Order: sequence, then C-alpha cells, then structure tokens
Amino acid sequence: MRLSQYFLPVLKENPAEAQIVSHRLMLRAGMIKQSSAGIYSWLPLGYKVLRKVEEIVHQEQQRVGHIPMLMPTLQSADLWKESGRYDAYGPEMLRIRDRQDRDMLYGPTNEEMITDIFRSHVGSYKDLPLTLYHIQWKFRDEIRPRFGVMRGREFLMKDGYNFDLTKEDALHAYNRHLVSYLRTYERMGLQAIPMRADSGPIGGDDTHEFLVLAETGESEVFYDSEITDLTFGDREIDPNDHDACRAVLEEFTSRYARTDETHDPEVFAKVPEERQRSARGIEVGQIFYFGTKYSDAMNAKVQGPDGKQVPVHMGSHGIGVSRLLGAIIEASHDDKGIIWPEGVTPFHAGIVNLKQGDAEADAACDALYNSLKALGLDPLYDDRKGGAGMKFATMDLIGLPWRITVGPRGLKNGVVELTSRRTGESEELPPEQAVEKIAKIYAGIV
Repeated sequence: MRLSQYFLPVLKENPAEAQIVSHRLMLRAGMIKQSSAGIYSWLPLGYKVLRKVEEIVHQEQQRVGHIPMLMPTLQSADLWKESGRYDAYGPEMLRIRDRQDRDMLYGPTNEEMITDIFRSHVGSYKDLPLTLYHIQWKFRDEIRPRFGVMRGREFLMKDGYNFDLTKEDALHAYNRHLVSYLRTYERMGLQAIPMRADSGPIGGDDTHEFLVLAETGESEVFYDSEITDLTFGDREIDPNDHDACRAVLEEFTSRYARTDETHDPEVFAKVPEERQRSARGIEVGQIFYFGTKYSDAMNAKVQGPDGKQVPVHMGSHGIGVSRLLGAIIEASHDDKGIIWPEGVTPFHAGIVNLKQGDAEADAACDALYNSLKALGLDPLYDDRKGGAGMKFATMDLIGLPWRITVGPRGLKNGVVELTSRRTGESEELPPEQAVEKIAKIYAGIV
C-alpha cells in the first residue's frame, strides 16, 4: 500500500474526549472514529489490526480442535426466559420488540442460543466432547461507556462453548482453553495473567480472568510477582492430553493472583512480602466452567453409555477481540505513538522516501516495496510529498515495528537506513540486506 492512496486521517492534536493512552492514540492514528457513545467505526488501519488479532484467535482455537461457526446478533428472548436470565441480566441488555411484537434482544453473550443448537442436534455421548465458538459483534448497554474500545457498548468478542459428558471432561476443556489463551496472548506480544475471578451473570464456581497489567486498567489486582516470570513460549502441548493441560493450569495458577472481587487478604499475606504486588489490570478474556446450569434449565441432555439421559457439563470462554487492541497499545507505546508487536502490526515495515520525485530514490523505494511484497510481506510506502519530519512522525504515531528510510545521500553509498520502532536503533545496510533482515524477523510469524 502506498500512503498517497491510503485513507489514514491522522490527528496532530490530542482529542479532548480521550482519557487514556490507547483511546488517544487510536483516534490520533486514524484507527477509529466515534459514531455514538461507546460505538465506533473501524477505519482502515484499525480494521487491519483488528483482523490480525481476530486471525490469531481463530488459529489458536482451531489448533486445539475447537470448531468455528457464527450465530446471529439478535436473539429471541424466549431462550433467555427459559434459562431464567432474561430478567436477571440487568439493564446492560438491549431489549427490542420486532414488528410482530415479539421480545428480542441484542446478544451480550450466547450461552442460551448455543445450548439450543446443541440440544437440537446432539443426542449421544458418542458425539462428545464438542467445543463450538464464534467471533461476533456484541452489545452491552454500559451506563458510562468510556476509554474508547476498552469499555465500549458494541464490541467484537470470541465466545466458545464446550459440551462434555462429565465434570472431569469439562474441566479438561477448561484447562485446554487456558493453554490456548496463553499462546494466543503471547503471539500478540502480551503477558496476560490468569487470575481467580468472579463469575458474574455467567455463573459457575470455576473461572479465571486474563489480565494485562497497565496503569489504566479498570480492575485492581493482587498477585505474587513470581507469576510475571512465567512464559508459555514455543512449547507444544497435546490438547487431548489431560495431564499436560492440567500441568500448565497448575503452573500458571498455583501462585496467588486475584482480582479485587475475589481478593483474600489473609491468603495474600502468606505470600513472601517482597513478592506481594498490587496493580491495575485490563481484562482481555475469561474462562468459565458452570457445570449443568444451562443444560438442566434448557433440557440439553444426551444418552450416556448406560442408556440413561444425562445433562451435559458446559463451560464458556471469551476473548475481547476489539478490546485487545486497546490493551496492546496500553502495554506497548511511548510518547511518540504506538509500538505494534510484530504479530499484530498492520503493516510489516514502513518505507520512507526522503526525496519523493528524485528518480533514483523513487526507483529504490519501488524496488524495496516490490521485494517485500514478493516475500509475502505487507509494506506501507510513504510516497507523499513532504518533509522528513512529517513522514517520521506519521510512522512513529502508527507504530510500525520497522522503518526503511531511503534518501539520495545513502543511495550514493549503496545503503538505506533500517530503524527499529521499539528501540530506536538504526543501521545502514544495502537495500537487499535490509529486505533479508525483515524477512528473517517475520519468518514463522507471517
């Protein structure tokens, strides 16, 4: 993509309505535009990152055997009345009546609908285990939407639902989700800590939230600092291996880590004082096991090995896909702008032409652009007329991890400048070597 042909409405000034860094930078970088309170249009740059995040979620869900589908955003209220949640959910649920005077709602979550799908088509334990998921826009009518995409009313969410014959099998699904979530977040350059949490309106006793530590987090969290030394890394875990998945759960949840709703000062006091930490956290996902809560209420049963009908054990598992963009920016920025991790960057590298219109500089930039494209990479070429300061400021603001700067002076010496956005370090290289280095960086990522 050439910047002269792209739609990137960057802002020079900080928007007055933006209270936190991610909201401010997403508006300034031309990623989003507010449509109404808590509802945003996703402009090309923001949409590009959103799709990168969504694709990582899809890949990691399917890696562990979960099956994608798509359910409607509008749901019949009858299912929620059957489960008992229609009146209990609260004013966050947007309730609607259609022209036939039927009660409808804009779905905040999909436990009822997926249970209805399951009970309509699955009748035997031989069809279990089963985990279905989708990534879908949802709506919760927050009383005070704020912080941009971090607490909006409309948001993109991955929600998955497991169906198992026994509690043991369902808890394995819980552990398997924890494994897949750890890998998902690390691929996005995040450390998301699983913390014992409150189940809220979803229900159930077993639940962990995944939180990214950040000063602007909406939750107060308490944890043992040892947990921040843990990484999932490149390990391969068989998703069908109960012991292996349980071992990962124990590794990442055995140390104290809780949100303020479940914080226990007496238990926390047993953590060595030098390792006791309190901070703010951004919730980016949550996993639940709630047993037969919905299958009992909605008669979702299968025939067991003994021929008797038994309710299935269930869990639900969510990732805030659109919210993740805000969390990544909160965790990765400086005073110049965003710093995208390589796994989610909208463009893999930026090319800056210091003398647009100079035949040699133009030809060198075109060659770099085409070489990167030929390798399956996606560069952004700033081919606009204008000074170097303007171009560097734009690249710093939108946060591409790598920048190649091309100018007549360097070309006389046969080199271009390759700069890391994260460290600010630059080196001069022949153009072909700059391309090779970027290709190596993204090997295994793209």
